[in-house]
Amino acid sequence: MLRSYESDITRFLRELKEKNPEIARGQRQGRAIFWDKDLDADLYRRYEASDVPQPAYVYGSTMSQGIKPEDSKK
Repeated sequence: MLRSYESDITRFLRELKEKNPEIARGQRQGRAIFWDKDLDADLYRRYEASDVPQPAYVYGSTMSQGIKPEDSKK
């Protein structure tokens, strides 16, 4: 009989959830706390519109901020 492969971790999680069915309920509650939210369309639109353009070269570039290289060492 051909059986599909099941990793040790997958088997452990499956058995853990079978022994403790309240884990699934806790997962759904946790997801609802952090992810399942109604978005305020106006707030999201303002967030998208408030994007600040990134300078062409950002790594180590203090000149675009008006800082001289010798001043940044102090």
